[in-house]
Amino acid sequence: MQLAIVISCLKWQKAVLQLIIDNEKIRTKVFVTVAGFTGVTSITMDDKTGKLTVVGEIDVPIIVMKLRKLCNTEIVSVEVVKPPEKKPEPEKPAPPKPAPAKPTENIAAPMNYQNQYNPAYAYPDSYYQPNTCVIM
Repeated sequence: MQLAIVISCLKWQKAVLQLIIDNEKIRTKVFVTVAGFTGVTSITMDDKTGKLTVVGEIDVPIIVMKLRKLCNTEIVSVEVVKPPEKKPEPEKPAPPKPAPAKPTENIAAPMNYQNQYNPAYAYPDSYYQPNTCVIM
C-alpha cells in the first residue's frame, strides 16, 4: 500500500547532479544506472563541469544513493517541471470495408478433395536406379 502512495507522489522533475568521474568506464556505468530507473525521460552530461541533468518522473534521493556507489555525487538543484504536452494525432481515415465474399462450392465435396498420399502417383524412372556397381 505504501509503494502505491510513493509512486503517485512522483512529479516531473529536473535534477542537476555534480559528479566527479575519473574514467570513461565509470561514466558509462553512470549512464546505464540512471537509464535503468523508471520514469527517466532525458539524461544529459556536461563533461567539462561534470554535471549530470536528469529529467522525468523520478525520485532524486534514490538516484543519488545509487550513484554514490559509483562516484562522488552531490545534488546541485532540483526543479519541478511541466510534463511535455502530447500533440493530438490527426485522425486516420477508416479503412475501406472488404467486399462481401462470393459464394463458393462445397469444399468438402468428394469431387474436389485431393488426397495428399495418392497411391496412383508413379515415381519417374530416374528415381529408381539399378545397382551398376560390379566387383571384379
